Amino acid sequence: MSGHPQHSFHLVEPSPWPFVGAMSGFVAAVGGIMYMHELSFGGSILIVGLLSILATMFFWWRDIIREAEFQGHHNHVVQLGMRYGMILFIASEVMFFAAFFWAFFDSALYPDTGIWPPEGIVPFSAWDLPLINTMILLLSGCTVTWAHHALIENKRDQFQLGLGLTVLLGVLFTALQAYEYSHAAFGFTDGIYASTFYLATGFHGFHVIIGTTFLGVCWFRGRAGHFKPDHHFGFEAAAWYWHFVDVVWLFLFVCVYWWGG
Repeated sequence: MSGHPQHSFHLVEPSPWPFVGAMSGFVAAVGGIMYMHELSFGGSILIVGLLSILATMFFWWRDIIREAEFQGHHNHVVQLGMRYGMILFIASEVMFFAAFFWAFFDSALYPDTGIWPPEGIVPFSAWDLPLINTMILLLSGCTVTWAHHALIENKRDQFQLGLGLTVLLGVLFTALQAYEYSHAAFGFTDGIYASTFYLATGFHGFHVIIGTTFLGVCWFRGRAGHFKPDHHFGFEAAAWYWHFVDVVWLFLFVCVYWWGG
């Protein structure tokens, strides 16, 4: 027996981060409940839980990057498994947003008062900031695709430029959505229209922030010399996620802002 594995799969070393991450999520959930019920130290416990989650993400992903870039564990078979995992994750996200669209259309097609949007609600114009944000996200989809093709062709400068532009466009989208929210004529508790609007667009905005962070990390990794034309699943997964975010926004723009408004 040589002691070396006789297969192509990567059996990970024991890691503390799954347990630490689970405990961090538990602390954050308890803190969030305490904060919403205005109990003492609820906000502090929530912050501790969120900071612990961020620390877990940093150290866990650091270990994965080491496995991929320096230890050579992410061979073709391992990458194939990761691709399947990312596809299933995005499929679960599709179901997540499907629930919000279901709630919106259920209320919009059969409104209790017979009017949609409900009386007293002044919706956003689809042809103002929402249209600008649509153009921004569509452009960001082009820039991330440009970066991907540049990496495949080993054009590192173009890869960094395209990816950097994508990150900046993601930040701009978030800033404009925050500006839009600050000028809304209705609040989250102002009925079913407001609730479904903020849930759908707000969770999409949260996904944009996650995707922007994802791509930002890839930009710094690219500067450090990570990713090769034939070995860059970390960036590829980020690009998939970003395209998913783009598609969801198109549905939000057409269904919620244009048709629903």
